[in-house]
Amino acid sequence: MGWDGIMINGRTRLHVVANGTMTGQRYIDEVLLPHVRLFRGAVSDKFVFIDDNATCHRTLAVQDCLDSEGIHRLVWPARSPDLNPIENVWDALGRQVAGRNDPPTNKNTLICALTEEWDKLPQQLLDNVVQSMVRRVECCITLHGGHIPY
Repeated sequence: MGWDGIMINGRTRLHVVANGTMTGQRYIDEVLLPHVRLFRGAVSDKFVFIDDNATCHRTLAVQDCLDSEGIHRLVWPARSPDLNPIENVWDALGRQVAGRNDPPTNKNTLICALTEEWDKLPQQLLDNVVQSMVRRVECCITLHGGHIPY
């Protein structure tokens, strides 16, 4: 499992959750405080955080942490991965790792490959998927919440 953050002209480091299960507290300790809080500080008070509806993201402790840090989260409809621009980034990252001349053969080489390929992804790709949010939401509204072509 991995986590990353993207924005226009920037990205976080890739965080790989190599062992165990992601819980709400682990999400706070490993993602929100070390990555999201700093990312928000670099952006401004206009920062809006987008994650998904994974159970560990929706705990009361997570919401309390976000509130205490002044981090506003976009309300996200259930079962809507086609709206989330990070899914396009994960797809591109997966294709890069799968296309390597020396593909990963175990967990450690997979983590190395993911990290290397994450750092190589063109910023323009990340900017494009962030900028696509307006079109994604407009399309979803037009289709009354139906599947969108992204």
